Amino acid sequence: MNDNESTNNSNGLLERLQPHDRERLGEAIRRLMAHGSILGLEPSQTDLYHWCYQNRPWVDEFANLLDLKLHWEHQDRTVQAVPQSSAFLLRLKLDATLVLLTLWYEFDTAIRDRGETPPVRLTAQQLNDSLAAKFEPLKKFQPSPTRLREILSLAQRKNLLRFTPDAALERSVIEIFPTLKRVIPFQSIEEWNKNAERYLAAAKEAGTETAVLSEDS
Repeated sequence: MNDNESTNNSNGLLERLQPHDRERLGEAIRRLMAHGSILGLEPSQTDLYHWCYQNRPWVDEFANLLDLKLHWEHQDRTVQAVPQSSAFLLRLKLDATLVLLTLWYEFDTAIRDRGETPPVRLTAQQLNDSLAAKFEPLKKFQPSPTRLREILSLAQRKNLLRFTPDAALERSVIEIFPTLKRVIPFQSIEEWNKNAERYLAAAKEAGTETAVLSEDS
């Protein structure tokens, strides 16, 4: 018997699942790896989210094999994968780090201080104004309009926000999702301030990079 025949005749773990379930499980893991989460409130992901929730033990078990911890928020119809290994960390340039830190701050203050509900909306102009105010000493590292589009598009691919571009960038709309709070897991503004200072000091010494965002691809 050759290797192919042995593989075809084996009664592997996945063979115990129905074909539809195997397909769904594979789709879920691929999306979690590529985008970091499954957003059940998005029409294109609703069915997949509900399948995952109904079969949570399977999804948890397979994610665990990849050293991913899943966080389930059924009220928001979200399952998010947070890497437990440094191998899955994405190294971001300082300008991207500044943008994500600013988005975290805007999300946190909107929820805690103003009682808003997610997603938190702001324009690209409001983001730029906040970025300039919070990180004025690092003005030379703040992104150009083209670079800002790239950063926001990356964050959208990772399901951290929804970016609706406009011909005039300053009018573009950004909707920040709660998933951002897990890739930058500060518990308070005070912790944000302390960590922001540490990240920025390290970034100035190193030059260009700091680890912020979980990479799932």
